[in-house]
Amino acid sequence: MWRKLLTILSAFLVFGVANQACAEDGYDLWLRYQPLDSAAKAHYRPVLTNFVVPNARPTIRAATDELQRAFKAMFGYALVQRETVMHDGTVLVTRADSPLLKGMDLPFARLGKEGYLIRSATIGGNHVTIIAGNSDVGALYGTFRFLKLIQTGQPIDKLDIIDVPKLQVRVLDHWDNLDRHVERGYAGQSLWDWQKLPLYKDPRYTDYARANASIGINGVVPNNVNGKAEILTAEWLEKVKALDDVFRPYGIKVYLSARFSAPIELGGLKTADPLDPAVIAWWKAKVDEIYRIIPDFGGFLVKANSEGQPGPADYKRTHADGANMLADALRPHGGIVMWRAFVYAAENPEDRHKQAYTEFQPLDGKFRDNVLVQVKNGAIDFQPREPFHPLFGAMPKTPLMMEFQITKEYLGFATHLAYLGTMWEEALEADTWRPGKGSTVADVIEKPVDADAITGMAGVANIGSDFNWSGSQFDQANWYAFGRFAWDPQSRAEDVARDWAHLTWSNDPAIAEPIVRMMMRSREAVVDYMTPLGLGHLMATGHHYGPGPWVADLARPDWNPVYYHKADANGIGFDRTRAGSDALSQYAPQVAAEWGNLKTVPDRLLLWFHHVPWDYRMRSGRTLWDELVSRYDRGVDEVAAMQVQWDAFKGRIDQRRWEEVRDFLAIQHREATWWRDASIAYFQSVSKRPLPAGHAAPPHDLDWYKAIRTPYAPGRGE
Repeated sequence: MWRKLLTILSAFLVFGVANQACAEDGYDLWLRYQPLDSAAKAHYRPVLTNFVVPNARPTIRAATDELQRAFKAMFGYALVQRETVMHDGTVLVTRADSPLLKGMDLPFARLGKEGYLIRSATIGGNHVTIIAGNSDVGALYGTFRFLKLIQTGQPIDKLDIIDVPKLQVRVLDHWDNLDRHVERGYAGQSLWDWQKLPLYKDPRYTDYARANASIGINGVVPNNVNGKAEILTAEWLEKVKALDDVFRPYGIKVYLSARFSAPIELGGLKTADPLDPAVIAWWKAKVDEIYRIIPDFGGFLVKANSEGQPGPADYKRTHADGANMLADALRPHGGIVMWRAFVYAAENPEDRHKQAYTEFQPLDGKFRDNVLVQVKNGAIDFQPREPFHPLFGAMPKTPLMMEFQITKEYLGFATHLAYLGTMWEEALEADTWRPGKGSTVADVIEKPVDADAITGMAGVANIGSDFNWSGSQFDQANWYAFGRFAWDPQSRAEDVARDWAHLTWSNDPAIAEPIVRMMMRSREAVVDYMTPLGLGHLMATGHHYGPGPWVADLARPDWNPVYYHKADANGIGFDRTRAGSDALSQYAPQVAAEWGNLKTVPDRLLLWFHHVPWDYRMRSGRTLWDELVSRYDRGVDEVAAMQVQWDAFKGRIDQRRWEEVRDFLAIQHREATWWRDASIAYFQSVSKRPLPAGHAAPPHDLDWYKAIRTPYAPGRGE
């Protein structure tokens, strides 16, 4: 009997271990390298038997290590490493100056510093695959692209691929504080364990770098824009250097958020005036010190004179004065300044939508050529939907850098499925009409303002210490999508979603394609149940969790949701036409004419630019009030539809990840319903209109929703 029990127990343990090995938790992101079936192995094997490593430089070693990791996982065998001898099935990872490519007419002149080519070729009579660039990092990027082809089942026997990034600076901004709290972060603590640095480098740092390199991200700002000056001290710079050492083989530079008042707080000066000689000298010495410790340091990110942060305006200086002072200190070392255009002031009565344009547009052409002005996609603050920022196209002599928010501060945090690729595509393909029709936002940020000017895109990271990196499985898609859009702002959100779904969930189209459809509808659903028809900033105070359209008691007018929706007995919406704040005048005349006319403004931006009567007849034939209620219900219904779709995947997706998404969709449906009910209860109390037929009344009165408190919602500031 004991022998029988032991046999059963042994079988159970073996079965359990096998299942655990197959279980997934999201840690591998889109680099899962799942085992291929026998047919796929037989298909690929003739062109994949060995690889040649012509040198052992760190970045090439990172590329070949990735090849080995992938092949062991997908094929169950390692490629044979050779030094110079070619055989059929060789993968050659190198760069343009390799002697192995001598005499081959390859288009390296088209690749720039970071581009790559993947070419099926014949060398010495052997059929080989060349992965190469003008730099080692180009070859690394090409390696990840090559592996993606195999992961997604693409043919690799007749390859002729050239790919070049359209933007030079592709950077993640981490809003991570030195105590490991992440402002607006929903994936646990900061990834950076500063207490253990520089002596202990968590292996996750390497995996983080691998993931970034796989999508072309080449820069990281590890500290918060609302940062502490201590990061610039020698003790902390040694910690930053340790990160930089890990990231360097993956083509990633480290930048730092620099506190403008650091000369006072660290240097003992009485001023931080950017035109003061002592201040200029302090920053020059500090920058020199940084480069002695971190020779390939990228430069500074600066938030100045916004939300209480110090800046040049404290000394009656301009943003150009402040940025140029830092740029001059960085120039001898090749460093750059990313100067944020997110500015607004409590004492400024001007429409907040207008303030950044008012401050920055007159400075066009006055910034040094190693300064990028970093502009959010919209003029307010990463809302579920905003029109494109009016600065795009309005500063033709100044390099403008797009800033997107990957972390979902205003889109339901980590638990709401909201694919942001559609939001970013909408912003990038918007026509600025400057200098003429067809001048999209993507064109503005891609085209250098002069031959030597830099281009770039920044994303506020959604990454933390959670094992799945982003707090949810689907939020990984936004990290992935940011990298793809930063590489090519002309990317299509659906194509990016399809690649991610196949890499992350399944190569089976019966699974991947419904997931893509869910993703493509998801952000619009969030807009519908949170901020339909151009409403914005209706979130609760501080943490921005849950609805608060009634909030009117905060010290600053533009912190109150009532400031943005301006609902009254007559109607709703912010009048930004000439009769109102005239924010529309900051756009090109053609854009202002379209959006300023009730007959031509898209429904999605209606209440952003117009105060509209409740009984206004919409394109649908419904009144504005009825349309508003219908949009709230449409958003909730879409989440319910996503739940039904996800339930159909049970047993077809690994259980752990399937259950997590199922549970998060349940949270999203509950909170979408909360948003719908609370918002309708409030706006009905203002409009005094009955609900349209077929739409249920909120189950509680308005006071019940107002009484809800969530003081410990995650992601708040310090």
